[in-house]
Amino acid sequence: MAKLILTNEVTGLGSAGDVVEVKSGFARNYLIPQGFAVAWTRGGEKQVASIRAGREARAIHDHEEAVALKDALESNKVKLSVKAGNEGRLFGSVKTGHVADAVKAAGLGDLDKRKIQISSAIKVVGEHEATVRLRDDLTAVITLQVVAAK
Repeated sequence: MAKLILTNEVTGLGSAGDVVEVKSGFARNYLIPQGFAVAWTRGGEKQVASIRAGREARAIHDHEEAVALKDALESNKVKLSVKAGNEGRLFGSVKTGHVADAVKAAGLGDLDKRKIQISSAIKVVGEHEATVRLRDDLTAVITLQVVAAK
């Protein structure tokens, strides 16, 4: 087992600044090379404090602002134009980065693609849903309208 400090949010593991224990192979082969974590050291308390301070600075502090963003996201449909074949099947699939760009283009706000979750791969045109975690205690469901690009 390896003790690590997360530098980024990892779904199912923790948020930036959390100290976690994971299997050595997962730490050595994935988390550390991808930059998601650093090894725990005795001086790690200072690292944890600075990472948590940075996380707080990036987070949406105002709860009313987060609720307003949630209402705006849930009341509007976000339109995504993607390349598709004649049968309505997409060439590839819709990724979280595409969703974040479409939300920004629609003027609904600037979302972090790492906070967007798509439950199942979007590979056909039509209406789909994605979940956005705005705060630890607040999530929004976005309705995506996937259309074929002309």
